[in-house]
Formats: sequence, C-alpha cells, structure tokens
Amino acid sequence: MKLFSVSIALFATLNVLAQDTAFIAAGNPIIRHKYTADAAALVYKDTLYVYTGHDVAPAKENRYVMHDWLCFSTTDMKHWTEHPSPLNTSIFKWAKDDAWASQVIERNGKFYWFVAITHDSTHRGKAIGVAVADNPKGPFKDAIGKALITNDMTTEAKISWDDIDPTVMIDKGQAYLFWGNTTLHYVKLQENMIEMEGAFKKIELPKFTEAPWVHQRNGWYYLSYAYEFPEKIAYAMSRNIEGPWEYKGILNEIAGNSNTNHQAIVAYKGQWYFIYHNGALVPDAGSFHRSVCIDYLYYNKDGTMKRVVMTSEGVKPIKK
Repeated sequence: MKLFSVSIALFATLNVLAQDTAFIAAGNPIIRHKYTADAAALVYKDTLYVYTGHDVAPAKENRYVMHDWLCFSTTDMKHWTEHPSPLNTSIFKWAKDDAWASQVIERNGKFYWFVAITHDSTHRGKAIGVAVADNPKGPFKDAIGKALITNDMTTEAKISWDDIDPTVMIDKGQAYLFWGNTTLHYVKLQENMIEMEGAFKKIELPKFTEAPWVHQRNGWYYLSYAYEFPEKIAYAMSRNIEGPWEYKGILNEIAGNSNTNHQAIVAYKGQWYFIYHNGALVPDAGSFHRSVCIDYLYYNKDGTMKRVVMTSEGVKPIKK
C-alpha cells in the first residue's frame, strides 16, 4: 500500500510540474511524438478534448503496454495542446495496471472518466473504474475507491477481458453505460454517475468484438462498434437508446497496420468527425504502436452514415 501512495504522490507532483505542450497537426496521424490509441472525444464549451490511451511500446515486446491516459485539446483542428497526463493507473489502488480504452463525460460541472483496467488479485480479469475531476484537464481522482464493474458480474462470456471499453451517454437526463468484449451490455447510471441503477441488459449485434460508441443525431441513435478481428467498425441505428437496434453495415474498414480499431464520433463546430487509430508510424509493429487519426464523417439523407474515407491528409483547419 505504501508503494501505491508513493506512486500517487509522485504522479501528482510530476503533473503539477509538467507544462502544456503545443503542436500542429500535419495530417494523419495527428499525434506523432507519442503513440496513442482508443481515442474518446468530449466537446466542452468551445473546445474539443481528445482523451487517449498511451502505447509505451517497449522494444522486443509484442504486447500492449499502457500505464496512463493522455489528454489533448483543440479549437480549430490544427493547433493542438497536450495537457499533462491527468490520470494514471496507480490512482486506482484496487487495480494492477493496463490503461485500456476509456471515455470522459461531463455532468453537473464535474467530469467523469470511465476506464478499462486490470483488477488486482482479488478479482480475475479486467474491470471498469471511474475517476472524477472538476476540470476536463484534470487532475482526476478515483471516484469510488473500487471497481464499478468486475468480471464476476458478467458471466455470458467465458473470458477475463469482457468488461472493457466503457462508453457513456446521457439521454433525456438519464445516463447509460455501455461496455464489453464479445458480449455487449448496458446499464443505467444514477445521477451521481458513480452508482448503477437496475439490472444489466444485453444487446445482440452481428460479430460484435468490442469498442462500443453511442451518439445521437436528428432523432436517431447510433451504436458503432469493432466488428470481427482484425477489426472493422460497424454500426446499428435505433429510435431509442435502449433499442431495438437495426444493423446497418460497415462504417470503417481495417485501419492500416493495426489489428484493433477503436472509434469516437463527435460533432464539433458544425462538422462531424470520425476519430480512430492506425499503425502508420511504425510499419513493422503497428498493432502495439498505435496512433490517433481524424477524418470526416458524413450522413445520407435517410440518416445512415456514409463509409469513412481514411486519409493521410486528415481534416482541414476550422476557419475562425
């Protein structure tokens, strides 16, 4: 326990000493000085925040090594700021490591960061935790001092990593948490965002792998997710956030040189964006050295989404 206390204190000290770093996106990937993955997006006031995982990618280790989450922001899609890492796995005293996919959402002036992380030896496998802050840039702290969801709460999948990839949406005042690998669940959250309400419910979608993301537009709800492995992105639509969901097909093909594909879909200043990762920066080890990219997302007249065109040019700056 003392080791955890020292780690948290050291992380807090380094976070205070660290400074924002400005950089300019020059096409895709947008972030080139660090390996980033599993992006989630939050629009707050005039700013777009992108929260990512951080592939450490040590030499000669063909596996995912991730210890912290990163935060980037922009107001024009060209000029970006990296903020000091606002959350580290050592903040969660009940967890071991592995800063997997996550999402930040704002409610009542507070920012809640739902994360996938490996539980300690008292529970087997991956778990979902939640951190909280008063600022979208953090620093964040563990909101409840324990896991919100543990592997023993879901039994349909006989694997230890089915409780990952949390995504949250607030609809008509009610918050919903979606998550999963091979099986997809959702549950209502209480207004405090740190307690669940009611039973888990399961959603059946063709070839669901992981990475659910829910968004809304013009009366339609969209549930996109990673499909098969290596992963494409597929999606379904509904008139209700609780379904039923109608499968609509592939949205994004396999992202170059990466077995995984994890998306965020967001509207910002009148334009829809598709945020994902590929392995473009390291041609011979992409799946463990991933990099976040952004391209445009467009809709058909009937509300369905057009296939995303992945580009090296990326998106254009937003004119003031």
